[in-house]
Amino acid sequence: MKDFEYTTPKTLDEAIGLLSESGKRGRVMAGGTDLLVQLRGGRFALDRVIDGKAIAELNELSYSAETGLRIGAAVPCYRIYGDEAITEAYPGLIDAAAIIGGIQIQGRATLGGNVCNSSPSGDTIPALIVLEAVCEIAGPNGRREVAVEDFCTAPGSNVLEDGEILIGFHMPAPKARSGAHYQRFIPRYEMDIAVVGVGAALQLSEDGEHFESARIALAAVAPTPLYLAEAGSLLAGRPVSDESIEEAAKAAQAMARPITDMRGTKEFRIHLTGVLTRRVLSGAVDRARGKFVPNAVQEAAG
Repeated sequence: MKDFEYTTPKTLDEAIGLLSESGKRGRVMAGGTDLLVQLRGGRFALDRVIDGKAIAELNELSYSAETGLRIGAAVPCYRIYGDEAITEAYPGLIDAAAIIGGIQIQGRATLGGNVCNSSPSGDTIPALIVLEAVCEIAGPNGRREVAVEDFCTAPGSNVLEDGEILIGFHMPAPKARSGAHYQRFIPRYEMDIAVVGVGAALQLSEDGEHFESARIALAAVAPTPLYLAEAGSLLAGRPVSDESIEEAAKAAQAMARPITDMRGTKEFRIHLTGVLTRRVLSGAVDRARGKFVPNAVQEAAG
């Protein structure tokens, strides 16, 4: 690993200045669970690493039933699922945040780092997409917002421009009769990368018997995480039934664009896309109807 300067700015403006000075040879570190491994492995070389853990705005975690949820880019996963109100309001997000590596990794790993790493298999990205999360970005030219589904542009690449920093995410408060769920398939529990991941969020009608709207997103089946707007729109107005869910699952399979690699074949990934889409839609329906569907933290607790 090449020597680099390690900095700990206390303000966002200071961090933007340091990053702008560094150009392509600087990188912001949210948790470091990806960045440090990549540096050690020689994926890239940096002159400066800017730690965001000391910047207050990147460490904000706040929830209101009226205004929704805000998660700073440097907030570690354990703080998210350790908040009872957030866990109750956003179980679909907890499904993803609680399975990033093992418990030790979750003490450092962040949603901001997971999204900025921009891996096609990033677990939190589909969950954030279906929950309508928006990225808050700041840089030398001011601030802007980008929907999470538009953030990743290629494997390991995203919309951040020179000097720009992901501050965090905000997402709307959940409505009555809404539910969300995320699942992935991996060869072994924890400490592994998804072969396929699927997230879904939906809104049911007042009687709970019809879909009003739905959002579906996939991981590890394309160069970037996929938001399947068309698959979700198929459910709008349809009765809550196995037939409706099956139609959406088939649409998701048709939109997946996986490759064959050491983790699984293209055909296997397409099959898993259908299986997991059915499962997460069914789980989201149960949650929207008030039924208990355990997340990863609750499953681990027994």
